[in-house]
Amino acid sequence: MSSMKVKYLVALVSVFCASVSWAREPFVVKDIRVEGIQRTEAGTVFSYLPVKVGDTMDDEKAAAAIKALYATGFFKDVRLESENDILLVVVEERPAIAQISIVGAKEFEKDKLKEGLKQAGLAESRIFDRSMLEKAEQELKNQYISRGKYAVKITTTTTPLERNRVGINFQVDEGKTAKIRKINIVGNKAFDERELLSAFVLRTPGLLTWFTKEDQYSKQKLGADLESLRSYYLNRGYLEFSIESTQVSITANMQDIYITVNIVEGPQYKVSEIKLAGELLLPEDELRTFIKLDAGDVFSREKLTESIKLITDRLGDDGYAFANINASPQLDKEKHQVAFTFFIDPGRRVYVRRINITGNNRTRDEVIRREMRQFEGGWYSTSKINRSKQRIDRLNYFNSVNVETPAVEGATDQIDVNVEVKEKATGAVMFGAGYSNMQGLILSGSVAQDNIFGTGKLVNLMVNTGSVNKTYSLSYSDPYFTRDGITGGFDLYKRTLNTSTLVSVMNFNTDTTGAGLRFGIPLNESDSILLGLAAETTTVGLGPGSPQRNINFVQEFGATTLNIPATLSWRRDGRNSAIWTTSGTTTSVFAEAGLPGGDLTYYKLNYTLRWYYPLTDNFTLMLNGEFGYGAGYQGKPLPFFKNFFAGGNTSVRGYNVSSLGPRDSNNLTLGGNKRVVTSAEVLFPMPGMRNDRSVRLSVFMDAGTVYGPGGQIPAQEGLRYSAGLAVMWISPMGPLKVSVAQPINNQPGDNLQRFQFQFGQQF
Repeated sequence: MSSMKVKYLVALVSVFCASVSWAREPFVVKDIRVEGIQRTEAGTVFSYLPVKVGDTMDDEKAAAAIKALYATGFFKDVRLESENDILLVVVEERPAIAQISIVGAKEFEKDKLKEGLKQAGLAESRIFDRSMLEKAEQELKNQYISRGKYAVKITTTTTPLERNRVGINFQVDEGKTAKIRKINIVGNKAFDERELLSAFVLRTPGLLTWFTKEDQYSKQKLGADLESLRSYYLNRGYLEFSIESTQVSITANMQDIYITVNIVEGPQYKVSEIKLAGELLLPEDELRTFIKLDAGDVFSREKLTESIKLITDRLGDDGYAFANINASPQLDKEKHQVAFTFFIDPGRRVYVRRINITGNNRTRDEVIRREMRQFEGGWYSTSKINRSKQRIDRLNYFNSVNVETPAVEGATDQIDVNVEVKEKATGAVMFGAGYSNMQGLILSGSVAQDNIFGTGKLVNLMVNTGSVNKTYSLSYSDPYFTRDGITGGFDLYKRTLNTSTLVSVMNFNTDTTGAGLRFGIPLNESDSILLGLAAETTTVGLGPGSPQRNINFVQEFGATTLNIPATLSWRRDGRNSAIWTTSGTTTSVFAEAGLPGGDLTYYKLNYTLRWYYPLTDNFTLMLNGEFGYGAGYQGKPLPFFKNFFAGGNTSVRGYNVSSLGPRDSNNLTLGGNKRVVTSAEVLFPMPGMRNDRSVRLSVFMDAGTVYGPGGQIPAQEGLRYSAGLAVMWISPMGPLKVSVAQPINNQPGDNLQRFQFQFGQQF
């Protein structure tokens, strides 16, 4: 018999006994007194007591009173007595919990365990109910079992304290964590067991499972893995695939877990025919372009789902927000073929009544509304809704952006667009440090507000120090300088370059102070043009042994020059993700020219293309190409401090920073007016950490160099190649890039650097 049943039985017996003992004549209650209470207020007892002064007390009301007081859970004994028409309520309180202590817990924080006990009804200051003790103990065990500690032992003791209180102590012996020793799949014929297990999150102990905890059994994780297994077969044509049973067993010592999954593959089905039915608002030829399955193809549930989504989204673009697409299968079990009929019900065409924005306490409504591509009064469009959400999210003012499109009550052709945002802090005062093998220790600090006064405008004051580069700057940007979405801003900056610590580069330093204006013109959702105009002065310092061309430049133009650089750039970003990119391209063209009126007249062009292609779910091919060219005009040369350089962690790995290209008689790099850098890289997650989007590995091959006049060692010029392994980690302290590269065609005199790393954000 359970403790709860015992509790109710005791209460009923008590009520019965009370009824029997109350065998007396009814009377009118003149007063009510309570005895035996220590912590409970008398008013609390009166509030639960169904008898008031002036009521007639009888056996029925006596039973009801005792039952009501027992039901509070405050008392373990209740008696009713009478004296001269005065009702006397005598109670014995249950003890209160004075303290709860947990000893031996290491896996969890004690506050978290106490929170679990509280949910089970056991907490300090609450009334102690022994029936809750077993429930609380089981709750503790469940917490440990969720972490794979099946051998946990919990001993509970209660200690009486003064003033009718108790102390509860949980002694925890955690034991060892149980590990998954073997996962067996029985019944597979078409695919190797190792291949099927690659779709599982759960796995046997490996190199990194101590960190990922993937070797610890979880019912939820196993359920997800079984669904992944089902999807694996359904995406490869096995329509009749089924999981017959799953057995999970643990050894007697509670340390080893064995999982067996019994499956029936069934035959592989191919698509025999695709039909369209229902109300076809679009030409059938256009609709078929959205269906990713064709006759003769092996059936794939993934492609079927994608086809339904594409048709739904296409109809949604025309205002049919509630379109229903149902793909009905017709199986031919003898031929192992399946035909599908796509039934299309577009529903009614709807338009947007109102756009409602909530959650923006600091950000002005107009800042969000101007990013909307869906307008009030217009026909509903799925792509415009999605684009609107994406643009609002890209503002980086919010932790989350949620868009819902509920139907308007009482209308069949109207919906509302509800945009709910959760704001985050957009202002920051940052101080940091980084390190690279190019610049050594780098200190940085900035005061920035990305959304000043909720207007969407940006102000940034930055200080960045390094042995090679130093930057001090103030920037202001208005993303909507005009209502058409043209951005505008200005920059004030001071930049210092010192190559003395670069062993491969000729020694010189520059000190540049300037100010500039910039404007951005969006062409569409992916393309934008940036225009800039600045005025700056540059002071050049030459080190010992400087090449004659550098000396000639200073003699001709002086140590300090005025430059009026104008910039024009075009950028297209078609990546699916800015951090964990698996597909898409980025393309940019950058042009800089020193305009007449300044001391320097030159131009530089740079073209960059980066292409991502998914090889598998986990492997991505990245191809990168960079081409640069510069020259002077009006009879003036390209300033030597505007030259291109190559080599290092951001161009051709395995070679020292800026060490490639033409060299002087001292074997120091001069830089050049032409630059070529290419790379091929296969990106993949860290083994055992497939779901961690902060760490990524790659194998790569780089090629590149710099060309230009002035070189005095022709044998050292020409393309250089390297290959190696790299890791990229978006750490809480900043991005970390590490590469180990092997130069392939290095020549005598090349400055090699096989291990290269960069830690901390570079500006």
